[in-house]
Amino acid sequence: MTSIIVDRLSKVYPVAIKEPGLKGTIDHFFHRKYRQIEAVKDVSFQIEAGEVVGFLGANGAGKTTTLKMLSGLIHPSSGVVNIAGYIPFKRETAFLKQITLVMGQKQQLIWDLPALDSLKMNAAVYGLRDRTAQLRIDELAEMLSIQGKLTQPVRKLSLGERMKAELLAALIHQPQVLFLDEPTLGLDVNAQVAVRQFLREYNQRYKATILLTSHYMTDITALCDRVLVIHQGQLIYDGSLNGLVERFSPCREVKIEFAHVYQIDRLEQYAQVKEVEGASASFLVPQEILTKTVSQMLGELEVVDLSITDPPIDDVIGQIFQSGNAEN
Repeated sequence: MTSIIVDRLSKVYPVAIKEPGLKGTIDHFFHRKYRQIEAVKDVSFQIEAGEVVGFLGANGAGKTTTLKMLSGLIHPSSGVVNIAGYIPFKRETAFLKQITLVMGQKQQLIWDLPALDSLKMNAAVYGLRDRTAQLRIDELAEMLSIQGKLTQPVRKLSLGERMKAELLAALIHQPQVLFLDEPTLGLDVNAQVAVRQFLREYNQRYKATILLTSHYMTDITALCDRVLVIHQGQLIYDGSLNGLVERFSPCREVKIEFAHVYQIDRLEQYAQVKEVEGASASFLVPQEILTKTVSQMLGELEVVDLSITDPPIDDVIGQIFQSGNAEN
């Protein structure tokens, strides 16, 4: 079953143009002119129920604008969006009970009240009976390992505990479609791991569909087999995470520990040198000459240890953002 259908989705913002000086101010007031900014351009994709999909892009690429259109917060300029059988911008009650939008830099809990008070208020908004609400709070609190923290004022919670409570508040109505915009933003490593484990368990337990944006590539690699990459408002890649690495990583990273230190100009005769530290060096070697290059180095240099790996996924994504082209 297809949970999310997006077809040629676009969002254009009119931005006023103002010339400097008094004349520019007067003209701006009486004869305002606009230019059109295309935040999202003809984006199309489909996500099946239960999928966890990463949504990648540099700052300003259009990720948050897209999520806001999918969740019904803003109206698209053109295109078709269908979420779990509903048109988002109509904001029907049945639709709102099916989805949630979590933004790592926003909060919905009341700062000076215990988190439990905000949770009960959210439950009332969604029309949950007291017993149902308490059962869901207890279940989610156990999954998030936050049982003993809900009676404390939100301002006294650590950032990680606060994010867990925010997730609990966003999921109390048991949505089937989750739009998550930087849910681990600013969290320490332990808190990030806990949030990832929770999202994985929630997806497995409720077969929920998750569309996740994150600047922490570990979030993506830990949770997502499929990724969408957006650049300057356009979708430039839709496929597996492994396929992304294979397509945009034409080189392999060769790390070598030598018996003694070699001058960098000697090493550069064999391949592109990525890094040198003492008697160790790492090289980027095109796949088509990998065997030949490694054999040559083994035959001509004193090698103690050697390993061959793919470049880090962060490097691959960085290359895509710089080139802005995933069709190569």
